[in-house]
Amino acid sequence: MPLIYCVEDDDGIRELITCVLRSGSYETEVFDCAAPFNEAVKKRVPDLILLDIMLPDEDGFSILRRLKADKTTADVPVIMLTAKTAELDKVNGLESGADDYICKPFGVMELLSRIKAVLRRTGRKSPVSDSVLEIDGLSLDNEKRIVSYNGTEVTLTYKEFELLACLMRNRGIVLTREKLMEQVWGFDFEGETRTVDVHVKTLRQKLELAGCSGLIRTVRSVGYKIN
Repeated sequence: MPLIYCVEDDDGIRELITCVLRSGSYETEVFDCAAPFNEAVKKRVPDLILLDIMLPDEDGFSILRRLKADKTTADVPVIMLTAKTAELDKVNGLESGADDYICKPFGVMELLSRIKAVLRRTGRKSPVSDSVLEIDGLSLDNEKRIVSYNGTEVTLTYKEFELLACLMRNRGIVLTREKLMEQVWGFDFEGETRTVDVHVKTLRQKLELAGCSGLIRTVRSVGYKIN
C-alpha cells in the first residue's frame, strides 16, 4: 500500500484529503506544518508527497528544494497543492522539481487521478544500463546525480539534470518540446513549451563553460536532439 504524506495547514482540507486518500486505499499521514513532516521523513520516506506552499513555519518551495537536494528523498514525487494560481508559482514549483501542480479548490476525482498518474509514471525504475550514460566525454550518473565532462563536474539544477538525461537516453532521436515536457516535467504544462527552451539554453551554457559545446542540436520547428 503506497504511503502518502500530506502537508497542509487548513484543517478542513487536511481532513478531506485524509478521507479521500484512505478511500483510495492509500496509507496516509498528514501534517499541519513543516516541522513534524521533516521529522517523519527522516524516519520513513513516503511514496508521494502532497505539499502546500503557504505554511506557518516554512514555505513549500523551500521544503521542495530541500527534498530534491537530499539523495534520500530526491526521487520521491511531489504534487504541489495550493491556492496560488499565478503562472510564476507554477513555474517555480515545476522548476524546483515538483511532479505536478493542483490548485484549490480541486475535485476529489481529479486529486485521485493525478496521484495515480504520478505514482504510475514515477514507479518505473530506470534500467541498470541507464545508471551511467556517456557520450563523447560527457558522463551522467543517475544514481549519484553527477554530471561531468572529461572529469570536470558540471553543476545542474534538478530539471536541467533530468532534461540532459532524457536527451542522452534518446541519443539520435529528435524530441519535440511537447515530448520533453511530458518526459521531464511529467505532463503537458498547459502547452507552455517555452520552459523547455529556457532550460535547454541554460543547460547549453553550463556545458559550454565546462568545454562541451555543440552537443545539443536544435531541429527547427520540431525540438532538440543529441547526435
